[in-house]
Amino acid sequence: MMIMVLLILSLMAVVGAFLINSVLSFYLNEFYGQMAEVFNDNTQLYHDLHNEVEGETDGAQQICDVLWLYSGDLGVNRSRGDRSFYILDGMTGNFLAGSDEEGGKTLNYSSVNLLNALQSNEIAVYGEGNVAAQSMDLAIRISRGDNWYIIYILDNKATVNSLTEEILILVMQALLFGLLISILLSFLLSKTMVTPLQGLTESARRVARGDFSQKLPAISSKDEIAVLTDTFNDMAGQLQDTIRQVENERNKLGTLFLHMTDGVVAFSWEGTLIHSNPAAEKMLQRKLGAESRYEELFGEMVTLDDVLQEPDYLARDVQVGSRDLNMLLAPFDRQRQGGVLVVVHDVTEQRRNEAMHREFVANVSHELRTPLTNIRSYAETLVEDADNIAPAIEKKFLNVILSESDRMTNIVQDLLTLSRFDSGYADLALTRFSFGKSVNDLYQAVYMEAQRHNHTLKLELEPNLPGIVADKDRIFQVMMNVVSNAIKYTPDGGCITLRAGQRAGWVWFEVDDNGIGIPMQDREHIFDRFYRVDKARSRQSGGTGLGLSIAKEIVNRHEGVLTLRDKEEPGLAIRLELKLEGPNDG
Repeated sequence: MMIMVLLILSLMAVVGAFLINSVLSFYLNEFYGQMAEVFNDNTQLYHDLHNEVEGETDGAQQICDVLWLYSGDLGVNRSRGDRSFYILDGMTGNFLAGSDEEGGKTLNYSSVNLLNALQSNEIAVYGEGNVAAQSMDLAIRISRGDNWYIIYILDNKATVNSLTEEILILVMQALLFGLLISILLSFLLSKTMVTPLQGLTESARRVARGDFSQKLPAISSKDEIAVLTDTFNDMAGQLQDTIRQVENERNKLGTLFLHMTDGVVAFSWEGTLIHSNPAAEKMLQRKLGAESRYEELFGEMVTLDDVLQEPDYLARDVQVGSRDLNMLLAPFDRQRQGGVLVVVHDVTEQRRNEAMHREFVANVSHELRTPLTNIRSYAETLVEDADNIAPAIEKKFLNVILSESDRMTNIVQDLLTLSRFDSGYADLALTRFSFGKSVNDLYQAVYMEAQRHNHTLKLELEPNLPGIVADKDRIFQVMMNVVSNAIKYTPDGGCITLRAGQRAGWVWFEVDDNGIGIPMQDREHIFDRFYRVDKARSRQSGGTGLGLSIAKEIVNRHEGVLTLRDKEEPGLAIRLELKLEGPNDG
């Protein structure tokens, strides 16, 4: 209703202002248009005003008589008195004659048109006005003989003001009737709108309470209320389906939460327990309930405030009884203060396996040293008693013993190297050395071995290779391992190319052969420990499956890259890349 009332008030105010302004503009334009037509220099009036009459003694009175003759054209009426004319002295501005002698004596000389006429020295018409002015006027400066006069026409807007008052009364009457009609229509309209809206409100309350079963009756009209009713019914149905799906997902998550093997404990930002699952109680070996607090469970490990301020998560290892536990503590829902989520992993078996693995490597290495000593002692004895043994048998035994001892020694060395890597005790002895010289030394070291297999060994070095910071012996070990594999697994008479170069901040070394290569399905595993593509072939050639694993570990410690490069022709290409300035943490 208020909107309708304000609309009517605004409309009538605009209409009233427009009408009043239009009337004022019309009368203003009418006045100056009429004056322009009357005082045109082609009219008889213009001629009579400027030319003296023979025997004339009083020019001002003569002008006044002429103007009275044209009073109808000027709109001057003796009885009405709303428009008057005055004849003034052109030099002093004194009143000389006119249609209103009393008004002429008290004439207001503040008019712009009148002031312009008094200040002028030529025949001219001065007429300008605006709607907001209290009156309309026109000043005409004329010469009659040797004298100058000013004809001043003044309209006090009495007719305009009277008409404006009538228009204002009509507008107020129309406004009153409009308000009455708008109030009645607004009551009818509000009744039409409020009834379905009340139904929507009641249904919204039921939806807020979780009751989605009842629907609003359909409305036959096609207006916005009907669209809103249909949309509300669709929304209620969609909400019901969504909540049903959410409940199903919650049940699934609840089941997963209860039966997952990892423990989960959630705390509010105040440290009170929100959720926990049976796995957490089992791992922590205590009952968890509403009275459990973060401080008593994990406060000694890390404070609640430290976890809440952590941008990511915190990891802590603790021991509860005989179990090794890994804790991941992370904040959640920071915008609403949220809390802390603790995920508990039982890593007892993992740690035990790691320890067993390290122990296995150490034990194997230790156990292999004893037979190595015996084998070498036996070999030395055979050498000392060579005169009592047939030369062929002696030589055969010696070759077998020496071959096996070397092989076992290599296994021990490899196992010890991996064990040191796993335990973190394999420190790098970083020095700066010439990378090009190391590659050249490698070429010289393997040249004779390649010749024994009738291989063609090529060396392609880019000029001026820079020095690098690395563990020289271990890098040489990596390169030697890769080249030895190429020589070993390339059939006799093959071609092996060693290449080395540099790029921005890095150096690279590549071994390219035309040997038997490695099948595609095995390539992703060649750096795994003890992995061998062909076990029979590896035993025959003395392979253990540890060489490339050790090489990969050494390169990773240097923050370098050791990869297989794809090539179309048969064979294998392995590429080593190293930083010029060594690892960042070196």
